[in-house]
Amino acid sequence: MFRPRLIPVLLIEDGMLIKTKKFKSNIYVGDPINAVKIFNDLKADELIFLDISASKKNKTISLELIEAVGEEANMPFSVGGGIRTISEIKKIINKGAERVVLGSIACETPNFVKEASDYFGSSTISVCLDIKKDIFGKYSIYYKNGKNKLNCNYLDFILEIESLGAGEIIIQSILNDGMKDGYDLNLINKVSCKLSIPLVALGGAGSMDDFKNVYKKSFVNGIAAGSKFVFHGKNDGVLINYPSKKEISDLFK
Repeated sequence: MFRPRLIPVLLIEDGMLIKTKKFKSNIYVGDPINAVKIFNDLKADELIFLDISASKKNKTISLELIEAVGEEANMPFSVGGGIRTISEIKKIINKGAERVVLGSIACETPNFVKEASDYFGSSTISVCLDIKKDIFGKYSIYYKNGKNKLNCNYLDFILEIESLGAGEIIIQSILNDGMKDGYDLNLINKVSCKLSIPLVALGGAGSMDDFKNVYKKSFVNGIAAGSKFVFHGKNDGVLINYPSKKEISDLFK
């Protein structure tokens, strides 16, 4: 029976594992390689690493970090952060990543998605789009860590990215990020009914019920989360966690 992939998203800033709320209030979590070791033991489906400091500093995510992850990880992993050239993608894939995640470059230069997918194949190219709803309920895509707004219809742009060869779309709700009060199901459903490529939902998970709601009330190929997999309890104590095989079976039945 089909079940969506359950994917921890690990945010990197200056080589350290951190977590954000609404793309702000960065909280130090720990060492990313230690987190990988724990997720190995917990048998996570896959991991996504996003370096939020790379694009700010006009750098690419550290190749040394990717290599260390590649040597340690027992699961597939994707990598994003400051990627802007075919050469950078080559180096990242050679260090062990299964996919790269394009963010700001996809918004600034959409045709780079086609260039990358033509070169590496669409299955190697994932595009993460950060989306925010305004006070009138209108959705817009933002980039550069939520600072710049893309002045076009968000659904039209997502479909353009699909047509350019992206193999997967990750949609992240900026307002739900780190809040642990559930996913934006309205947004997920508006996007999922238009796409024919895999969709991953990100932003808002605080409980297993939030995963179940996405599974029951929408259709996605992956359910991703940050806070849910690195924090525990009302006070957000740092605790790397992942549901057991039985818990996942119960969740998606």
